[in-house]
Amino acid sequence: MATTSETKKAPSGFFAKVIHHSTEVESPASKIYVYEAPVRFWHWMNALCIVALVVTGYLIGKPLPSIGGEASDHFLFGNIRLIHFAAGQLLIVLLVYRIVWAFFGNEHSHQLFLPPFWSRKWWGEVWHEVRWYSFLEKTPKKYIGHNPLAQLAMFTVFLLPLLNLVATGGALYAEGEGIDSYWYMAFGWVFSVYGDSFNVHTVHRLSMWVIVCFTMIHTYLAIREDIMSRQSLVSTMISGWRYFKDDKE
Repeated sequence: MATTSETKKAPSGFFAKVIHHSTEVESPASKIYVYEAPVRFWHWMNALCIVALVVTGYLIGKPLPSIGGEASDHFLFGNIRLIHFAAGQLLIVLLVYRIVWAFFGNEHSHQLFLPPFWSRKWWGEVWHEVRWYSFLEKTPKKYIGHNPLAQLAMFTVFLLPLLNLVATGGALYAEGEGIDSYWYMAFGWVFSVYGDSFNVHTVHRLSMWVIVCFTMIHTYLAIREDIMSRQSLVSTMISGWRYFKDDKE
């Protein structure tokens, strides 16, 4: 069985590394260091922010029943909004941090942002993964980073809705801050795209439900792959190392 030192060296160049590690199957190998600490930190912090935003966002749209007593004695809804705004602003900072790290991190840090849509081989491997997840393939392939179907899903059903959430959420917050605020200068253009505040709010909540559905499917498939596939998934995002369970091609 090959050791980590015997694995192939990735080609140089930004686009070359993106194409290479989106499609190549690495086999055989015992383990490969895939996700660096900054990527793992972003993954789990991003997950915490999304949980906080989904829960508080839902409660903002569907408020809890009124609490008895003097209004001055309670600040429940204010705290819900505070958590939502704080988590949203942290999410923006984390997203900027993750985009910057894509330029400084290893080749696997690029996969989230640039799927190789131009690669026929990549699309063929997407179809193989669809068949594998549908229980129509007997043997999964080995991938260093995300498999092609996961990469496609994370770009179209996670990253794009996340960017939409940030844009619409920033616009709604800017509306409260006023047209003279820096927030409105940064996000006021969103109203030109979607229209009035009601439309922006609707798109914001629809994007939230897309993220919720993605999170449930993502969690299920990650656990499923750890059980049924020939490489680690959940533990990889904890330790950074991908372990292969056999030495088959």
